[in-house]
Amino acid sequence: MTETRPLLSVSGLNAWYGAAHILHDIGLSVARGEVVALMGRNGAGKSTTLKAIMGLLARTRGDVRFMGRPLHGLQPYQIARLGLGYVPEDRRVFTDLTVAENLSAGRQPPRAWPDGSPGLNWSLDDVLALFPALAGMLDRPAGAMSGGEQQMLTVARTLMGNPFLLLLDEPSEGIAPVVVEQMADMILALKARGASILLSEQNIHFGRLVSDRAYVLEKGEIRYEGSMSALAGDESVRRAYLAV
Repeated sequence: MTETRPLLSVSGLNAWYGAAHILHDIGLSVARGEVVALMGRNGAGKSTTLKAIMGLLARTRGDVRFMGRPLHGLQPYQIARLGLGYVPEDRRVFTDLTVAENLSAGRQPPRAWPDGSPGLNWSLDDVLALFPALAGMLDRPAGAMSGGEQQMLTVARTLMGNPFLLLLDEPSEGIAPVVVEQMADMILALKARGASILLSEQNIHFGRLVSDRAYVLEKGEIRYEGSMSALAGDESVRRAYLAV
């Protein structure tokens, strides 16, 4: 039977940093096997949305459901154990550990969907096939890697947790163009395997390469929702909310 309930459902999500009200009634959804882009300029609220979903903010209000289960009140580690993987913008690798040790630190048990079918469970060989550059660096301290290599490692480590849904924060930000292409290829490979991804992004070209649908944020509010192809073809929306 085809799953009709969204894998991730967010409605009326508000978030604050101290007294500053950052997110205003955010609503979005991600279906199983779908790649959705959360787009907007710097400061629009994209990263804050992902952090709020992961339970990383002290003050939020609204309804966030993952596989039908409400996440409000859960700690980030509890949300991760449910199968929601998070790749932060600032990577946060364990710099004193080797690549192999970083990957091992992310490992979680295999998962199954509610109907009993196996989830997208990743072995070390699977991850290294997706990121072949890491195969020759297993004994290298993560702190000795380039920014792009650390980005790959962070994604790979998150996949070792066998997530049902991957949250990717600015995967193309601050890395060399050749690595941006590799990240796009990686997301397309995940998509081909049936992975579900919510990514924050401001690069319309990158978003168009990998995403099925898009939400556009401006000042913490959803200003546009539609297919990625429709967004790419709507010059007025792109000029209003994405142009620098």
